[in-house]
Amino acid sequence: MAFAAVYVVWGSTYLAIRIGIESFPPLILAGFRHFFVGLFLYPVLRRKTGIKPTATNWRTAIVAGALLLCVGNGGVSWAEQTVPSGVTALLVATVSLWLVILDWLRPGGVRPAPRVAMGLLMGFAGLALLVGPAHLGGSERVNPVGAAVLVIASLAWACGSLYSKHGGMPSSPMLGVAMQSFAGGVILLIAGLFAGEFRELHLGAVSMRSWLALVYLMACGSGIGFSAYLYILHKSTAARVATYAFVNPVVALFLGWLIASETITLRTILAAAVILTAVILVITAPHRTPAPRTAPVPAPGEA
Repeated sequence: MAFAAVYVVWGSTYLAIRIGIESFPPLILAGFRHFFVGLFLYPVLRRKTGIKPTATNWRTAIVAGALLLCVGNGGVSWAEQTVPSGVTALLVATVSLWLVILDWLRPGGVRPAPRVAMGLLMGFAGLALLVGPAHLGGSERVNPVGAAVLVIASLAWACGSLYSKHGGMPSSPMLGVAMQSFAGGVILLIAGLFAGEFRELHLGAVSMRSWLALVYLMACGSGIGFSAYLYILHKSTAARVATYAFVNPVVALFLGWLIASETITLRTILAAAVILTAVILVITAPHRTPAPRTAPVPAPGEA
């Protein structure tokens, strides 16, 4: 059931975002989602764990929240105004590729093995396929501006993931999530204010389906989905947990087609095959060092 939650719930968050931004401005939708989750979870977990976060913990939470949630998840919400939810999930799958590149470029980093290098080349070839020729197989290309925002969002998510891992979070992972959610939510709402989104927000005009999408993102995406992720990460092997990284885009593509009538074109199918194969090559590649393999972090539309 925990694997099903990670596969289906996280895969469905892209569709929920698509429905949410029908009535909510994108940065405000993401801001409300994370701010209220953090506002609720922080005092509960603070009391339950007995941990008093330090200034270093909060500094890490603020920087990670800005990268992961403001640029990462906020970018996903903004991009879905022009990019279908299924294709968004497909582009976000490149987070795994960015993590490899960043690990390579850091001081003392590990150079990718030939299999991983092949995966990187395939991944970015799939990205080029989505935004490349204007007409391919009778279908239009993905909006290049939306795709560029998703690439930046995925890169920011990878940077934030590495920073939060080494920057000094509290010993309780869930407390760290609550702190990042609260900090990221505040930053998103401030960004929405400067972007003029609060002038566009009319709560009386928000549809019931958009309210339900927001509740679903908070309760299921951030609550059930992430709890299930932490559970299987503790109970299962990292290699099995990593399968969510290429199952989620398939779920998102299917749900976008089934519920939102998003078209699955020949271009999308070809790009999906190339990108997901690349992700599988990178995730399943053996490490050159004896360090234990870690599962990929949640992607911007999921956590």
